[in-house]
Amino acid sequence: MKALVFAGSVRQGSIHRRLARAVAEQLERRGVEVTLADLRDYPMPLYDGDLETSEGLPPAAREFRKLLAEHDLLVIASPEYNGSFPALLKNVIDWTSRPASPGERSTALYRGKSAALLAGSPGPGGGRRGLRHLRELLEMIGVTIVAEPVTVGGASDAFDEEGRLARPDAVTSIERLADQITESATATA
Repeated sequence: MKALVFAGSVRQGSIHRRLARAVAEQLERRGVEVTLADLRDYPMPLYDGDLETSEGLPPAAREFRKLLAEHDLLVIASPEYNGSFPALLKNVIDWTSRPASPGERSTALYRGKSAALLAGSPGPGGGRRGLRHLRELLEMIGVTIVAEPVTVGGASDAFDEEGRLARPDAVTSIERLADQITESATATA
């Protein structure tokens, strides 16, 4: 199994970038081949059908599509903004779900993929509402969610000074997520 792990945030000190790194490390310890991607490296304009018609997919969308195509599993650490997932993440999905060539169906790249979701927030909810919306979108485009989503409430205090996940309950949640992912991969192999 090859896992593409990324955060739905590009902010340098993002909780979600740190959560993505933590789950990537746990997956690697379990023998999963992991690519930790940074959406900052794939800047895309807001989705615009006229732009797509006149110029095709933006270069960054094409690059990220290649990365998606090389991986069986997506692990997404998503912030929660006003009770949903961020526009950045929606925009990436919008562009990369578009057909890249004539005859390709919309969302074809996502169909049959698996995903695991996690979030954190400074508050007690841990980003749960945003993950519900993200899950609905991913399932609608053909992605199977393979593990219980992980939410880390009080996430601002879950990391040590080096930015590593340190709070025992949060570490246990990430380890459990990595276990569920690898168990799912074993069951489908």
